[in-house]
Amino acid sequence: MSQSVTRRQTLAALTASVGATLSTNSLQAMPVPTAQSSFTICLNMSTIRGHKLGFVKELEAASKAGFRSVEIWIETLQTYLKNGGTTAEARKVLADTGIKIENAIGFAPWIIDDEAARAKGLAQLKSEMEMLAEVGCKRVATPPIGAQSPGSPKVDLYKAAERYRAILEIGDKTGVVPQLELWGFSPNLSRLSEVMFVAIESGHPSARVLLDIYHLYKGGSGNTMLPLVGKSAIEVFHVNDYTANFTREKIVDADRVFPGDGVAPIRETLKLIKRTDQPIVVSLEVFNKDYYAQDALTVTKTAMAKMKAMVAGL
Repeated sequence: MSQSVTRRQTLAALTASVGATLSTNSLQAMPVPTAQSSFTICLNMSTIRGHKLGFVKELEAASKAGFRSVEIWIETLQTYLKNGGTTAEARKVLADTGIKIENAIGFAPWIIDDEAARAKGLAQLKSEMEMLAEVGCKRVATPPIGAQSPGSPKVDLYKAAERYRAILEIGDKTGVVPQLELWGFSPNLSRLSEVMFVAIESGHPSARVLLDIYHLYKGGSGNTMLPLVGKSAIEVFHVNDYTANFTREKIVDADRVFPGDGVAPIRETLKLIKRTDQPIVVSLEVFNKDYYAQDALTVTKTAMAKMKAMVAGL
């Protein structure tokens, strides 16, 4: 009996020793897994657009602050190309700065009733999509441009859905997906219910909506019904803040401020839309003249700090 116990004790000790060695060696050989964030921090170049830096220097200012994802403005890229740059050179700049273009801001009039003008808008959008594809951008914002001014006639939502499907089909060919953007100040597509109707009624599997803290407030939708929006519908979400100094009716684009500097329910909203299958790109979009008066790098570094604080713990 004593001999048996001694044998069991010896085997147990040897097993524990080997297990500890294997465990230690395995831990040393394998990278420690890290939790994937629910959000990808991104900078919309509107935030430093007033500095008039141009395509390359905007990317550099974003990169130096730590951003690895941006939204560019199509006009800025077009100016770069018109001044002698090429899409191949643009890709090199992106690689050198470690930047990925998540989305592009454009203004092709795809939704309007005028058939001739809409045909020109679709041709414009197709050309822009092809250009974006060449620099590796897979998304483009498609707000209700041309139907957004005060007094613009209301576009029938069924027709809007047909027109959105038409540009989604262009996206099938170019590899760049139009993101249906809500504009809270517009007579058209100013409410969450409207953009969701158009996206769903389009009947296209690539339909996506581009929402914004400010525009949800401005248009009167708020964030209450966001849980009804399918998680796959949102890939990019614009973030910013607004102060209590402005009513919903009076606030304008230029009044937006950094996240955390106002009263917008940002973190609550992000909790409502977060996905478990992939991170949502949260992109800072402001048009603040006070920021434009500061050094661009100061602005981008402040933006990064505010964005990190915004998503901390979510």
